[in-house]
Amino acid sequence: MNIKRLFLFCLSFVWILCLNAQEWEWNLRGENCTSIMVGCKASADGSVMTSHTCDGMYRTWLRWEPAADHKAGTMHPVYKGTMHTANPNDKTGLKLAGEIPEAAHTYAYLNTAYPCLNEKQLAIGESTFSGPDTLVNSNGMFLIEELERIALQRCDNARDAIRTIGAMIAQYGYGDGGECITIADKKEVWQMEIMGEGPDQIGGIWVAQRVPDDEVAVSCNVARIGRLQRNNPDYFLCSDNVEAVAKKYGFWDGTGEFIWWRAFPSDYAGGKNHTEREWYIFSQLAPSQNFQLDDEDLPFSIKPEQKVSAEKVMELFRATYEGCPQLDQIQNLTIVKEKKNKDGETYNDTILSTVGNPWMSAAERNLYNALKPGTVEFHRGVAMSWCSYSFVAQCRAWLPDAVGGVCWFSFENPGQSPRIPIYAGSNQLPEAFSHCGHHGVDDNSALWQYRKANKLAQVRWGSTKSMMMTSVLNFEKEMMQQDAELQTFIKGEGSKCNAKKLAAKLNGITADFYDRTSTEWKDMENRFWSMFWTGF
Repeated sequence: MNIKRLFLFCLSFVWILCLNAQEWEWNLRGENCTSIMVGCKASADGSVMTSHTCDGMYRTWLRWEPAADHKAGTMHPVYKGTMHTANPNDKTGLKLAGEIPEAAHTYAYLNTAYPCLNEKQLAIGESTFSGPDTLVNSNGMFLIEELERIALQRCDNARDAIRTIGAMIAQYGYGDGGECITIADKKEVWQMEIMGEGPDQIGGIWVAQRVPDDEVAVSCNVARIGRLQRNNPDYFLCSDNVEAVAKKYGFWDGTGEFIWWRAFPSDYAGGKNHTEREWYIFSQLAPSQNFQLDDEDLPFSIKPEQKVSAEKVMELFRATYEGCPQLDQIQNLTIVKEKKNKDGETYNDTILSTVGNPWMSAAERNLYNALKPGTVEFHRGVAMSWCSYSFVAQCRAWLPDAVGGVCWFSFENPGQSPRIPIYAGSNQLPEAFSHCGHHGVDDNSALWQYRKANKLAQVRWGSTKSMMMTSVLNFEKEMMQQDAELQTFIKGEGSKCNAKKLAAKLNGITADFYDRTSTEWKDMENRFWSMFWTGF
């Protein structure tokens, strides 16, 4: 082969890799967000939990919005485009979708891209399941994040939140694709799934199912609710028009039992009622049930074999399937290394390559598979490198709301970043939290305090993982110890603390953990550069 033909061959090969990489990355970024829910009798401490990995390029700025009283006749603006602004004052891309009458009083809430916690210990997670495009009506006023905002401003329990959201959809219309929100309060946690009512109707359809108190549920980009149980309102709620819409658009012929997830197949999962994430999480929590990866219909929720702690949910959010034979992406990236035994005899040992990591780009995977087909099979983990932020929220009935509601928050990849406590009674966050990290490299943004070390660590994960995980777990242990001390404080001398002083204390806890974790991640970044000074 002459030089010109060799050059053209190499150029074509790289071009094909790049096209495949683009296709892979585009498709994978559609599979966004995971939520794990834990009932009060399934949790280790009696708390109710919901959670969310916000996987995708959604804004990373957040702040507390204060409680407020409103005069009669005040209107509340409803926007579209709030997910990608650069800071709280940025109006770029915002579109006023409409206005609704304001509530007389609104609660303080944590304003994340998908608003997630309020001062009354109401918490909401999210996972997109898309649903049929046929049902989308973009003229509907509400996107899912704005429904979450309204619920947190106006409600102090999950059932009221569901009914409020249902009423808003019926009156003003739902303009989003299929979405699941996981709503927790101090007593119970619900999963609510919502879709449009079709292009010619301002409204929507929805179902909501309560997770039994002694069970755990998972939402991973696929509709999970099955049978409609209108005669069981303690565990099930839904809009009146579900079957009618299904019949109108040909998703159900009106005969046989109506199954929500089967009638409205998810674009992401091709109608299949579970994902690798669901199987993995259920298998970790109830291994003796022997769930199968190809099960057609995993249960809506399961009883865990051991009580589930917040730390366990954080561990599951770090999951990349390393060590799981069915799903481990890097298990075939091995090298042979010469070693000596205790007698000085030389032998060959097969070990994992230090450059293998569970967040390889499509280009890397394609290259390994071009060199040796079948080397890397992609499996979408729980922890993804394109995560903007994640949280595990606990609602604790035995504590005052200010301390009982807590959001264990993390920027960037949940498989690498530390968590920072944000309590329901706090009212101020560090300045760096008010800058989105997706508008270019920005050292004023909290996201970039972790992203640099995280991305460097991925280059040679086999060499950096131990160092990074030690820091993650050490901070997690400190965080839980401090939370225990805070609980003791609030039951004792802190019970006399007024709201202002308590808020200052809680603000200080958040600021302290941000300062110390961001400093540690900067130190790791510098250590990684030192490690790699001769090349990666």
